This record gives sequence, C-alpha cells and structure tokens, in this order.
Amino acid sequence: MQNLIKRIIGISVIVLLIVLAFKYCQFKKDDDSDIQYNTNLIQQQILNVGKLVVTEGHFSEVITYKNQQKYFMDMISFEKKALVVVNANVTVAYDLHKMKYDIDEKNKTITILNIPKEEITINPDIQFYDVEQSKLNPFTGDDYNKINKSVKANLAKKIENSTLKTNAQNRLISELSKILIMTNSMGWKLEYNGKTIESETELTQDLNSKL
Repeated sequence: MQNLIKRIIGISVIVLLIVLAFKYCQFKKDDDSDIQYNTNLIQQQILNVGKLVVTEGHFSEVITYKNQQKYFMDMISFEKKALVVVNANVTVAYDLHKMKYDIDEKNKTITILNIPKEEITINPDIQFYDVEQSKLNPFTGDDYNKINKSVKANLAKKIENSTLKTNAQNRLISELSKILIMTNSMGWKLEYNGKTIESETELTQDLNSKL
C-alpha cells in the first residue's frame, strides 16, 4: 500500500513538473512573441517616419551687374551693365531614409545613431533687363557664370538669415517625436547623442546642438 502511495505521489510530482515546464515554455513563447511584435511595430513606425521632409521658400532680389574694360593706359573704357532680377525657389530637406538607428530588443532601446544633414537646393530664375554692352566689351559666358555665382551666394546668406532652416528643423523634430511618443507608450527608451530622451524638449535641445 505504501509503495502504491509513493508511486502515485511520484507520478503526481512528475505530472506537476511537466505542467509547470509547459507553462514556463508557453510564457516564454508569449514573451518572445510580444518582443517580436513590438520590434516589428517599432520598425514599421520608423519606416513611416523615414521620408523626405521638405520646407520650401521663395526669395527675390534685384542686382546691377557692371564690368568695365579699359584700353590705352586706361584712357578709353568700354562698360557693360545689366539689371538682373532674380526669383528663386529654395528647398531645405531632410532625407530620413538615410537616418541610421539601432534597435536593442533585450534592453528595449532605440538608439538614433545619425541624422542626415539638411540638403539645400536653390533654383534661381535670372532675368536680364536694360542690357548695355559694346562690341569691345560684350556679355560672355564668363559674365553669366559670375552673376549666377554671386546670386547663389547672396541667396545662401538670405537663407541663413531667414526662418526657412528653423522651420525645416521644426518639421524634422515633429517627425522624430513620433518615434519618441511610440517608444514611451510601449515602455521602450529612445536614446540620442549619448543620453536617454525623456521629452520633446530634450529632443529639440539635442538636435539643435548637433544640426
């Protein structure tokens, strides 16, 4: 009788261990499944954010171009000049397809490794008015190259002094904040520039120090 009881107890213990092992494996499987689901969700969100963020602006300016050719010990000169009207469309873009990041599933951390620099494109439309020239000092391709170079340099200064780049950075931060919101809601962390980002304000400060 005692042997029978011992056998029953032994079988019961074995069955209990099998059940516990099964439950543990099932729990582990569910846990791994959750991690994989969260990782896929995060990757999809980053893919959605990974797009071309473009801010557009328009600039105009009027310049007077002059050039003088002198002959006979500067006693005779031939001048050419023109009124140059410039209308330019400018874009400041961040291609977030080029953003580099790392996903650490174990520590539930997303680390932004690199954010691409802005790409500034200037497309000027240059019109010439009141053109004055002579056969001894005509307009040439070199003049147009000089004018084009001067126009783009002036426009670059205007862009720096405008709000165009700031507006583009704000749009960039808005897109990256979507990743921050998602990570916080899922219990993950977002790291950038060697620190954990807790809020959009911190993200803004760190981005401004790098951009």
